[in-house]
Amino acid sequence: MYLYSSLKQRQVDNKPVRVGLIGAGKFGSMFLSQIPTTPGLVVTVIADLDPAQAKVRCKEVGWDDGRVAATDFVDDAELLIKHDDVDVVVEATGHPAAGIKHALLCAEFGKHVVMVNVEADVLAGPYLAKQAQQAGVVYSMAYGDQPALTMEMVDWARSCGFKVVAAGKGTKYLPSYHASTPDTVWSHYGLSAEQAAAAGMRSQMFNSFLDGTKSSIEMAAIANGADLQAPTDGLSFPACGAEDLAHVLRPKTAGGLLEFSGQVEVVSSLERDGRLVARDLRWGVYCVFEAPNDYSAACFAQYGMNTDASGRYSAMFKPFHLIGLELNISILSAALRNQPTGTPVRFNGDVVAVAKRDIKVGEMLDGEGGYTVWGKLMPAKVSVAVRALPIGLASQVTVTQPIKLGQMITMKDISADASTQAWQVRKEMIKEFG
Repeated sequence: MYLYSSLKQRQVDNKPVRVGLIGAGKFGSMFLSQIPTTPGLVVTVIADLDPAQAKVRCKEVGWDDGRVAATDFVDDAELLIKHDDVDVVVEATGHPAAGIKHALLCAEFGKHVVMVNVEADVLAGPYLAKQAQQAGVVYSMAYGDQPALTMEMVDWARSCGFKVVAAGKGTKYLPSYHASTPDTVWSHYGLSAEQAAAAGMRSQMFNSFLDGTKSSIEMAAIANGADLQAPTDGLSFPACGAEDLAHVLRPKTAGGLLEFSGQVEVVSSLERDGRLVARDLRWGVYCVFEAPNDYSAACFAQYGMNTDASGRYSAMFKPFHLIGLELNISILSAALRNQPTGTPVRFNGDVVAVAKRDIKVGEMLDGEGGYTVWGKLMPAKVSVAVRALPIGLASQVTVTQPIKLGQMITMKDISADASTQAWQVRKEMIKEFG
């Protein structure tokens, strides 16, 4: 039943869970830092575009020379996936096309895959998960990232007999952040470019957290994994602290702000005038749920639950997430229990490209967190109907029509090579799930 006791037995039996890591960036490095203190778990192969730098990262996070020497470092992820000494593959590249390729290879070669790469998951996750299921392996969200932590709360609430009203996370948000670029991002985090570089933090990736794209991607992942709805016109990012979740995130018909009962939403740690929200959830996740009957509602009051005025809506929340430091839970759940810590089951939410500025004919879009577009959450049925350009395919494509600031970009506005694997898999996913 318990992961840790299973791990200790694996160590005694000299049969550790063997992991292959693709991408030794910030998330990967945080995961690697936990390996020396986790019994029964080893990283046998690391694939990175710069294997030498990956070795440096391992030493920076506490690996001794012996552990580094016992690990294969390669620059080809396909070699890692085919490796005999790998049970679970961690895909942490953050590149949608690469994530799709690697997930399909994992299914082909019988490897469980933990998709840190939420970008690939939102672009084609239901299709990738089905391929894994048919191959008899696990396709899993990454514990430590906010979608998997939220999924855990949703599963808890439903398993207890509660109706899930809203689920999501917190972030630091102001409407002006949608225009942020890699040149302006670090001032919002209180860092210099030099400090960020020393920590292995990439400006375009972290800008996607700030400009709203990553929030949209993560909420799409939750909508698709938990079968929740995406709001019609994107996330509204209401300012809301932990104590106000049950009051603010109720349906409008009950006095709250939600368009639907059973939707995803992100709460901001800032009021619109920039003031800090009390008891904010900037680093956390939450789930709002409804009592199914009067007796349950009375129990909420008797046991000190924080509720709305009616007493029927309450919330659970987790104030922090530890990203790669928690990833072991997904790996061990896949390897020891054959279960994911969240997986896409529907295509409810999609993330589409919206212009950050006026874009001229002939310009090249630069994708998530860049200078040209940000990603907006939409109901998948709407994005498919209008042929919106997914944010995961909005990189290295040429604009063929003038695009205005704030305009949603569609397929008729761009020229791209649609014969690539990522485009074809997306097409197949829509055909099957859209």
